[in-house]
Amino acid sequence: MSEEGSSAIVVAIEVEDPVLADRIAALLAGVAGLRIAAPGEAAALALVSRTTPRTSGAQEFDLTPRERDVLGLLAEGASNKAIAKRLGISAHTVKFHVSSLLDKLDATGRTDAVAHAARLGVIHL
Repeated sequence: MSEEGSSAIVVAIEVEDPVLADRIAALLAGVAGLRIAAPGEAAALALVSRTTPRTSGAQEFDLTPRERDVLGLLAEGASNKAIAKRLGISAHTVKFHVSSLLDKLDATGRTDAVAHAARLGVIHL
């Protein structure tokens, strides 16, 4: 190992998606002073994928990207009409997404859906 390799900062990558892990490793491989840790090797720095925090008995939330967009705008207090305009979709489609979110989050209304999502770590306010 070269002198540069022995003084390099060792970085561990713990990412569930193997394609993403490979892309990150390829990007970091060209950075002087960094070295990717071998499996099981101690590292000075770790890149870890962030998953939705779960509490015991928490449900799986399989929200579509569009539902996440709508939920984010609901959290901002946007109306269906405002959400439709911002996302370039019809108000009817927004209503469909809101209804789906209420079902998936077991919420009684828009505010309740945002509160449930925030409490469960689906969104961060």
